[in-house]
Order: sequence, then C-alpha cells, then structure tokens
Amino acid sequence: MNIEKLALFGGPKTITKPFKSYNSIGKEEVEAAREVVESGNLSQFLGSWDPDFFGGPKVKEFEKQCAEYFGVKHAITVNSWTSGLIAAIGAINIEPGDEVILPTWTMCACATAILNWNAIPVFADINPDTYCIDPVSIEANITPYTKAIMAVDIFGQSADMNKIMSIADKYNLKVISDTAQAPGSLYKGKISGTLAHIGGYSLNYHKHIHTGEGGILITNNDIYAERLQLIRNHAEAVVGSKGTENLVNMIGYNFRLGEIESAIGIQQLKKLDSLIKNRQAVAKKINEGLKGLEGLYTPIVQKGSTHTYYVYPMKLDIKKIGIKRSKIIEALEAEGLKGLIGGYTNIHMLPIYQKKIAYGSKGFPWSSDICHREINYSKGICPVAEDLHDETFLGFEMCLHKMSDNEIQSMISAFKKVWININQLR
Repeated sequence: MNIEKLALFGGPKTITKPFKSYNSIGKEEVEAAREVVESGNLSQFLGSWDPDFFGGPKVKEFEKQCAEYFGVKHAITVNSWTSGLIAAIGAINIEPGDEVILPTWTMCACATAILNWNAIPVFADINPDTYCIDPVSIEANITPYTKAIMAVDIFGQSADMNKIMSIADKYNLKVISDTAQAPGSLYKGKISGTLAHIGGYSLNYHKHIHTGEGGILITNNDIYAERLQLIRNHAEAVVGSKGTENLVNMIGYNFRLGEIESAIGIQQLKKLDSLIKNRQAVAKKINEGLKGLEGLYTPIVQKGSTHTYYVYPMKLDIKKIGIKRSKIIEALEAEGLKGLIGGYTNIHMLPIYQKKIAYGSKGFPWSSDICHREINYSKGICPVAEDLHDETFLGFEMCLHKMSDNEIQSMISAFKKVWININQLR
C-alpha cells in the first residue's frame, strides 16, 4: 500500500492541469453557419398560416434528418428543450388541475413546464440503480386526476419504458419522454425517447451535440405533431386560417429555432454516433480503473440498454467508508479533479413547491378550485432520491470534458490515492 499525504493536507496534487473542455463544434459547423449568414436568411418563420409557417430550408432539412435518424414520423425543432417540454405538455390536451407525474430527480424545467399550463406536478421517486423514475412509484402516485407521465432519461440511459408504457395503457395516460441527456442511447434495441407519445432531446451547449440552445421534439402521432408546430409558432394567430377545430391550449409562443442553429444541428447530428462511442469508451476505462474501491459503486446499465454518460454516476456506501461525501469530494478536488457533483436536484424541495407559491402570491394553482386535492411535497415522499441527494450520490460531469487517455488515468489515480489514504480523512 502506497501511503502518501493527500493534497488536502499538503501533499502533491495528482492532477496538475485542468482537463480539456469538451467541444463538438468543428470546421463543418463553422462553414455551415457562414453559408447561412452570407445568405442573409437567418430565419424564415412567419407567425401566420403561410408556407413559411414551418420555417426556412435549414429548419426543414434538420427536422427531416432528425426524423430519419430517430426513426419517427415527425421531428419538430424548438429554440430550447424547456420550450419543447412546454409545447409537449400543451399538445396532449392537458387541462388546468390535471396531474402529471414526473421524477423529482431532474432539472426544474420539467416541472415548470407542467405549471405553465396550470397543471399540477406530482413527484415520484427514482430507481436507485438507474436514477430514472421508478415505475412502482409512478403507479403509487396515480389518482383519478392523473393525466400524464413524464419519464426522464437521466444522465445518459433510458427509463424503464416498457413498464411505464404498460402503466400508461392501464390507466389511459399519455407519456412524455425527456431524453435531453441521453440522445442516441438505446432501450431494448430502440432509440431512447421514441417509445413515448412525445419525446425529445436538448441541444443546449453542454449536451452530446448542440446548437448553443435548442431542442428536438419527436412523435409518431400526426395530431400531436400538428399541435406541437402550432404551439411553437403563435397558434392563436394561425388556427382560424388553418381551420383548426381543437382550440385546447392553442396559446402559441415564439419557440422557433433559427436557420444558423439548424445548419449547425445538421452537422452535429452526423457526429452523434461517433461522439457517443467515444464517451462510452471513456466510461468503460473509468469503470475498470475504479473497480474494487471499497464503498464506491460505478454505473449500472439496465439490461438491454446503452448509456451515453452525460454524467458518470456513482454511489457511496457512507457506512462502509466511514467518511462523509463532502469530505471525499473535498479530497478529490484538492487532488485537482474538477467536475464532481454531490447530490442532484430534488425538485420537490425547491422553494416554489415547499411554499406552493407560483403564479401571484396566493398559492395558485394549488390553492385554487382547479387543484382537486392537497398535494404533498414534504421531505420524505421520495426517500431514494432524497438519500442520494443528501448523502450518497457522487457524479462526474463527463459532459464538460473531452477526456484523453492521460486524463482518464489521472482521474483514476486521484480516486485511488484518496481511497488508499482514506484514513487521513478520518
């Protein structure tokens, strides 16, 4: 055993220079953007019933290529994935006061997209191995007011969609799949996000592929596709001329993606498979390198699925290690390892839900007649997610780093140094 003073206590750092930042943008994207800029046609959307209601040539080309890549009938681009979630909730005919079940372990926009339509977020717990929403917890939270389920494919792998779709069929619910962090991952041989009624992906700057900001909605349902397009682009101004009869949630927005972003997206989509393979190869090396460190559990990939490692997720057995997570993170960071996260958002614990203050100061929508029952957001409703957040989760933000072989080995060395010398932390 190599006993060495930890950097936290004055020993030498394992990692002496920052890891190289992840960057998927290359000369192809630069040239594509240049061509659009020189054309002068930066956007071709019109907020009226017109051939340009669906956008310009690059938007249409990007959507066509996305539909082909993901193997779906329809792909609709938006200016952010938050916009995509808002459009998806509206498209399924959600009513004020309807309940939508989603995991608490996700990004806050998942829940605020529900509130946007005056519907009620109901938080379910997560699977302790995949960190995705737990189907058992979904079913336990279903009430007569439940309208939909939002499944989030967190960190890079799909939720258990076969079970989730079975529950949805049993209770006549709609399913939206938020696959922002897992584009190109597979579930039972199908691309994640494609099994839901509406799915989609983020094109935010730190995702696998990106356009700076943006998102892609996907569906095989013609009616949902039309409604998504309407909500994206000033629906209320278009439905009369278009002859749309279903006016539910035809409150439109400017959720339109521009021509420059779409041109970049076309080039980025071509790279997705190779970028995923590289990320998976990195994760495999880290898995091997961290094997055998007592009390540290590396990612579990569910059978029949693949993982794209937006985040490299780990768990700590605090009782076995005998050290608090915060001290372990402090030691690893002192060794020069950046990009660690302890815990992850538990949305139900945010002030908006703890105080039930959203629209105005009177507690709307929870305090209004549209909310059918008392909604419980107290600590304890999602024990798995809460324990992971508070005590045991340790993540590495692979999305931020390119990770050369030398950087991979230095990361592994930092972990091993801390674990070998862990008594110093006690």
